[in-house]
Amino acid sequence: MTNRLRTEIPEAEVEKEIVVEEKQPVKDYSENALLKLFAKNFNAEKATGALPFVLFMVLLGMLYLGNMHLAEKTIRDIDKTEKEVKELSWDYKTAKAELAYKSTLSEVARRADTLGIKQSIEPPQKLQAEEVKDEH
Repeated sequence: MTNRLRTEIPEAEVEKEIVVEEKQPVKDYSENALLKLFAKNFNAEKATGALPFVLFMVLLGMLYLGNMHLAEKTIRDIDKTEKEVKELSWDYKTAKAELAYKSTLSEVARRADTLGIKQSIEPPQKLQAEEVKDEH
């Protein structure tokens, strides 16, 4: 719709029918156990009638709290395990680096020198075995 003064609106637009939606009737919640519990005319009979509902709600609350504590404990255990895995990963990487360093030729020769073992200067020789012929 465009911006025009009300005096300029044609009569055809003014004569449109207005549709009014009917509201749904409000449901009667007078039988709700929670509403019975907090009603102004509260008596022992209504309290006894609402007791199973209240006990059910207490049970659900206890289950909810127990589940929340279990989830928090599990999260703490996961965090602790992740820290241990990181620490063990660092130990593994350190040990791997030390092994790589200690297995180098110069380091092996230096450590073997303390035992009195010298590095061979001559190249290795290839050994060949003679074939044994069976006498059948």
